[in-house]
Amino acid sequence: MRGLWCVVPAAGRGVRAGGDRPKQYQLLGGRPLIGHTLERLAAHPSIAGLMVVLGGGDTFWPSISVATHKPVLTAVGGGERSDSVLAGVLALPSEVAHDDFVLVHDAARPCVREADIQRLIDLASRTDGGLLGAPLRDTLKHSDASGRSLGTEPRERRWRAFTPQMFRRGALIDALMVAREEGTAVSDEAMAMERRGIAPLLVEGSEDNIKVTTPADFALAEFLLERTR
Repeated sequence: MRGLWCVVPAAGRGVRAGGDRPKQYQLLGGRPLIGHTLERLAAHPSIAGLMVVLGGGDTFWPSISVATHKPVLTAVGGGERSDSVLAGVLALPSEVAHDDFVLVHDAARPCVREADIQRLIDLASRTDGGLLGAPLRDTLKHSDASGRSLGTEPRERRWRAFTPQMFRRGALIDALMVAREEGTAVSDEAMAMERRGIAPLLVEGSEDNIKVTTPADFALAEFLLERTR
């Protein structure tokens, strides 16, 4: 398989992270979070280039430096994550064919491991696509509006969804467009594909592929960056 392009949605504000700027531009180990993520992706030998999807009027991106010889392109995203992913997939270079696989990875997941990306590519390319994730291992509770536990949910065959997620370019465009036309909010690419009758392959990845969401996550991610490759 020839090299794959990876779309990185980075148009959100990440308000739960606090700070005076979107979380993808907050410092992690002295550098913007997104810089770590992009360099981790670009270092993978199977990734040919990166398409970073920015918010309109983004003034922080011009200061970002990515140490890679691979192309790093940008597009302007929309109000929802799915809108930004669609914009990024549509903006990919013309040499990325309709049937070529593309990856989508969260800008706020800087600790993804090279081996996990390769496992996803190896396994999902034999199917209609797939995503990294991990089976639920904790007891799962259902709560009421006041935060009281009403019962215990079964955890068998339940997974936490990670990124990258990997699907064919044309099929992903179709799935995201249909969801938008129907006014359906899809939380990830796999959900959009599921709604089109496709069952993405779940590929188990490392649980330290965390998504940085809150201020406390920055310290954990900095710790993990030194121990994940």
